[in-house]
Amino acid sequence: ENPVAKISKPRAARSRERFLSDQERDRLLSACKASRSQFLYTVVVLAISTGMRRGEIMGLRWKNVDLANSCLRLTETKNDTSRSIPLAGLALTLMTQLSKVRRIDSDLVFYGRDKAQPIDLKKPWETALRKAGINDFRFHDLRHTAASYLAMNRATTVEIAAVLGHKTL
Repeated sequence: ENPVAKISKPRAARSRERFLSDQERDRLLSACKASRSQFLYTVVVLAISTGMRRGEIMGLRWKNVDLANSCLRLTETKNDTSRSIPLAGLALTLMTQLSKVRRIDSDLVFYGRDKAQPIDLKKPWETALRKAGINDFRFHDLRHTAASYLAMNRATTVEIAAVLGHKTL
């Protein structure tokens, strides 16, 4: 008799497939732009445009920003592999504008009160979601939004995986 025959397999976790509709995106970006937080709008545009993780965005340093080649170079990622993230359109424009007024006492792009620490955008993010009338949405869902937009624009699975930094398909 097989001793493990009576043991059932754990159920796979239900994955979230939440992403922003065009109307939700417009409302969210308007709310972020109106926020008192100086960085919220740029952070959200970067997340939607690049599919970067919150930690990757918040830990971004100016030495990793290459505006001459329109890209960000990530050296510390969740899966321990470096990658380049292309910047285009509004994300490139916002990063270029931010570079013109950057602080010289902090290498962090999105610094907090303590210039050595990234800004905490939890409250401004939650306020923007509430003002935009968006429910059941997390910051990580912006990665899903980026991937969905790429898929809708006929990017291949390989291209989407490369942009998001996935090791496997």
